[in-house]
Amino acid sequence: MDLDGAHKKGSKFLNPIRTDEAGFDKMIPILREYINNKAETVPVKPLGPFHTDASIYKKFPASGLRITWIGHSSLLIEIDGRTILTDPVWGHRASFLSFMGPKRFFDPPLTLDQLPKLDAVLISHDHYDHLDKPTIKHFAGSKIPFFCSLGVSQYLEKWGIDGNYITELDWGDSAMIAQDIVLTSLPSRHFSGRGIINRNETLWASFVIKGPKHNIYFGADSGWWPGFKDIGDMFGPFDLTMLEIGAYGKYWPDIHMGPDHAANAHLALKGKLMMPIHWGTFNLSTHAWFEPIERLQQYAKERNIDLFVPEPGKPTEVTGPLNSAWWVSFKS
Repeated sequence: MDLDGAHKKGSKFLNPIRTDEAGFDKMIPILREYINNKAETVPVKPLGPFHTDASIYKKFPASGLRITWIGHSSLLIEIDGRTILTDPVWGHRASFLSFMGPKRFFDPPLTLDQLPKLDAVLISHDHYDHLDKPTIKHFAGSKIPFFCSLGVSQYLEKWGIDGNYITELDWGDSAMIAQDIVLTSLPSRHFSGRGIINRNETLWASFVIKGPKHNIYFGADSGWWPGFKDIGDMFGPFDLTMLEIGAYGKYWPDIHMGPDHAANAHLALKGKLMMPIHWGTFNLSTHAWFEPIERLQQYAKERNIDLFVPEPGKPTEVTGPLNSAWWVSFKS
C-alpha cells in the first residue's frame, strides 16, 4: 500500500486500484433496476423517535471508549478523554435540494446544540450523505478543529469555518487531536464530487484514530480492496472497526462493500469488534432498509465476528459484543 499520498491524473484524484465508479455508462441499467425494484427500501413503519440523554456526556466513560450513533456515518466518538464527531449530517435529506432526494428515516436523536464539547470534527469526503451544508454552518465561527480530506476545506470555509481551524489530510498524513490522539488518513476505494462536472477533484479517505488506550478505524465509504490487510498489518489490531454495510448494488460493487465484504474487511483489519455504519438512515440503493444488518449478522455468525450494534442515539460504551436489535420492531 502506497502511503506517499494520493495520485492524480490531471485534476482528478485516483483510487488506489483500478475502480469502476458506476458512471454514466451504468445510468440506464441502474435506473431500470430502481423502477422495477420491489424491496422495502423505505420503512413502512416510521423509525423512532430516538432520543439521546445528553446529560451522560458530563462524565467520560469509565472504559475510555463510548460511541453514539447519530445515524448513517455520523458518530459521536468519545475516546480516551477526547470527543470526535464524524461526517455530521443532521439535515433531513442527503441532497443538494431541501425538498428532493434521499430523506432520513428518523430524526437525529439529539440536536446540534445538545452536543458535548468537541475536540474535533472529521470529514471523510464531500458526498451529500457525509458533508451536509446546514450542519456545517451550525459550527460557523466556532473554534472547533476540523480535519478533512484534500480539497474539502473549500466547502468548510465557504460555509463559515475559519481556515485556521481546518487541517487537510492526504493519504498517509497524520495529525494530532488535542495532543494525545493521533489521526491518520488512509486510502479507501471510493470517489467524490457534489456535482456532475467535479467528480474526484477532492479526496476521499478512511481514518485510524489512536489514543493512549484505544485504537479504532473509521472506514467511511469504500469498496473492498486488498489494502485493508495492509492497514491491519501496519496500524492494527483495532479495538473497533466502523465499516459501511449499506448502499451496495450489483452495478457498483467497487465503491461500496456491502455486509459480506465489510465482514472480510474487518477480519483483514484485525478488528476485535465491528460496528456497522452507513445503513438504516437513507434510501441509497435497491436493497431493503434492514437487509444489510441482517445479512451481516449471518456473515458474522459464520466467520466468528463480534458485532457492536447500538441503538440510534444511545451513548454506548465499547466493552464487548452488543446487538441491540433495535430495527426488528420496525420491520413491516
